[in-house]
Amino acid sequence: MKKLIKLFILLGVTTIYNLNVFANNEETTFDICVYGESASGVIAAVQAARMGKNVVLISKNEHVGGLATSGLTATDMNRNDMVGGLTREFYQRVYDYYLKPDVWKNENRDDFFVRAIKRTYRGKNDDRRMQWVYESKVAERIMLDMLEEAGVQLWTNERLDLKKGVKKKGREITEIMLESGKTVRAAIFIDTSYEGDLMAKAGVSYIVGRESNETYNETFNGYRVNHKNGTDLADIDPYIVAGDKSSGLLPYIDIDVPVKQGQADKRVQAYCYRVTLTDDPNNRVKVQKPENYNPLWYEVLIRRIRLNPELNLQNIITLTPMPNRKTDTNHLDFFGASYDYAEADYIKRKEIEQLHRDYALGMLWLLEHDPRIPTHIRDEMKDWGLAKDEFEETGNFPHHIYVREARRMVGEYVMIEKNVTKENREEVTHPIGVGSYALDCHFVSKVVDEHGKLRYEGTIFQPITPYSISYYSMTPKKEECSNLLVPVCLSASHVAISSLRMEPVYMVLGQSAAVAASIAIDARQSVQDISYEHLERKLLDLEQIIKPGNTKPH
Repeated sequence: MKKLIKLFILLGVTTIYNLNVFANNEETTFDICVYGESASGVIAAVQAARMGKNVVLISKNEHVGGLATSGLTATDMNRNDMVGGLTREFYQRVYDYYLKPDVWKNENRDDFFVRAIKRTYRGKNDDRRMQWVYESKVAERIMLDMLEEAGVQLWTNERLDLKKGVKKKGREITEIMLESGKTVRAAIFIDTSYEGDLMAKAGVSYIVGRESNETYNETFNGYRVNHKNGTDLADIDPYIVAGDKSSGLLPYIDIDVPVKQGQADKRVQAYCYRVTLTDDPNNRVKVQKPENYNPLWYEVLIRRIRLNPELNLQNIITLTPMPNRKTDTNHLDFFGASYDYAEADYIKRKEIEQLHRDYALGMLWLLEHDPRIPTHIRDEMKDWGLAKDEFEETGNFPHHIYVREARRMVGEYVMIEKNVTKENREEVTHPIGVGSYALDCHFVSKVVDEHGKLRYEGTIFQPITPYSISYYSMTPKKEECSNLLVPVCLSASHVAISSLRMEPVYMVLGQSAAVAASIAIDARQSVQDISYEHLERKLLDLEQIIKPGNTKPH
């Protein structure tokens, strides 16, 4: 609690909130328990509380917002007109915040948007008063405001007990137990975690990894050596000593993969941290070489640069401009290091997170200091460092790893390739939100193919048009659990989740889940049995956009 109060002070909050709303841990029975501090969880908790429900939001750390407040601030919003409801309200609050001249510390608003316009789908819409580029600490402050205003109880530093965490009576979750020993009873549970722990421990069907193309009659699923799509590594030697097979493969390169093109496996796309950098010398902390630095992790990159000396920094990592001379830094992906994360216990996850942290910092350090890096790249990198005024309690490094894909529920309805692609689309029934981003799966692994060539494997990038998302992709199978909704690890194939996984979509689904949960409580029904017509009317009343171009029924 002291650290939460400190956060408010650091953010310059002038109103002293009733922090008992956040800290009252004596009450353990709620109408709705939202498990997971993601942005989806925040929106779900706010919406449920606005509907008069007694709500608790459980965060595994001291923060709220997940990736949306932990470096991923270049929001993947290619169609802001498809975002409505509470999610639009959040981005409108961001817009209003940045209208104030005094929040621009080292540049002005107009100059920033000229600089950022091409990188972030323009970054704002003045007609809708929405802005989807921002600083992490600002977004968290806004989300804390929304939680406080709604009267949500926020429990921080609490995690599900992975051994005895979920109790059920028949198909219904009766209570969950946290590692601290606290128990939470609720009529409805909403799992908004990136990992899907509550869902899994409740006995709900799920998958980790890739289905085969045959599973859902897809074309982009399964193991996929990228012969044409993505960076070409074919001319790069994959061995520790170039030309010497006896020296062994470089780290995280696979050979003799036991599956063929299009077949299922247990791998997931690469994770990373979305690091916030700045070139403002008054707010810059230079990146230090991590203790666990391993130069062999970057040898493929070094060899790629040697073959392509004209590459610049932006060809290697993506520095997307954010307000106040900061960045959302992407493509610090650690290929092959994320496979075990979804099913791991908390100790193992922490080890994987540390590995990704070391990799990210090590790569940034290498790009500035390694003499094998061309001078023009090192000179460019020297201008950048960690932002001193972000993530102060974690060494100015984001507090949340980018879990691009973990468990995926196999629920009442599975969103698949033909629901989201443009060609031969199969429209869903019972829509509760819209997705619009391209199929976008980052590389999964580096492999040596049958010809001895080094290849990236697993990437998907395919533009699409906006599509509706089925309510029943958030509900477990009725026979498995009757009072759980899952808007983040929702029921989707590996292909479909590559579009669905964007933070604005998760936020929209969080609101829709909260409305459905409230209806289920009021009607004393399972989440699978509620009236869709009632849900649809309520969502449209709340200005949620549930299908492309939809309008409220007359």
